[in-house]
Amino acid sequence: MADAHAPSHPYHLVKPSPWPLVGSISAFVLAIGTISWMHGASFLWTLPGLLGVLYTMLVWWRDVIHEGQEGDHTPVVQLGLRYGMILFIASEVMFFVAWFWAFFNASLNLDSSVEIVKDAFTGGVWPPRGIEVFDPWHLPLLNTLILLTSGTTVTWAHHALLHNDRKGLIWGLVLTIVLGLIFSAVQVYEYAHAPFSFAGNIYGATFFMATGFHGFHVIVGTIFLIVCLIRAVKGHFTPESHFGFEAAAWYWHFVDVVWIFLFFSIYIWGNWGAPIAAH
Repeated sequence: MADAHAPSHPYHLVKPSPWPLVGSISAFVLAIGTISWMHGASFLWTLPGLLGVLYTMLVWWRDVIHEGQEGDHTPVVQLGLRYGMILFIASEVMFFVAWFWAFFNASLNLDSSVEIVKDAFTGGVWPPRGIEVFDPWHLPLLNTLILLTSGTTVTWAHHALLHNDRKGLIWGLVLTIVLGLIFSAVQVYEYAHAPFSFAGNIYGATFFMATGFHGFHVIVGTIFLIVCLIRAVKGHFTPESHFGFEAAAWYWHFVDVVWIFLFFSIYIWGNWGAPIAAH
């Protein structure tokens, strides 16, 4: 009788779930609260929506993990999940394109056709007159080496998983997480000693938006890897079925690549010829 009710297709029909509706309502409440906060209301107005979104993410992804553990993630379903992750990363690329666009638009738009903007915001040069910048060969280079090394350790973890080396998987994840935390700590220290502010100048605004948005992604990626580490310790991943880890590794490599572009575009090219702030 059990075989008679077994699905005759490789697809996974999900069980009825309240989380899409709860997540949509929470996102709407968060948007209203954030807009109210920007117009002078208390930050507390954002908390109900924020907590609702975070809770939805927690329980929805928990359900997806349980589905995978129950064998619902067939090869066809895993392919769909991979397509979804690729599209998600593509959407994140568009976010960063916006920040790069703002930075290059401000730094390259210095000709006489934009005389007012040139005089008001940059003084006709980039970085703007009076701005002292970070030495790219100090903390930024250190963070570049840290992040590139973390890309190596997460690749090591992936290869260990494919060869059913659970010890190598766990240690690779541990090292990647530690390096991610060190990167975030160094960036916090860098921000605390920044010789310019976010407000009042176009250089600071574009710098903090681009690097800060990337820093947020490093934090999200670190949390992603911590969840994978917990699952690896519990024995969730196998060489044949490990999409959760694969998605985290893709995301981490994406963060690596974006940082390389940031380092060369903003810290090296964007700081060229400007006075270096004292350490």
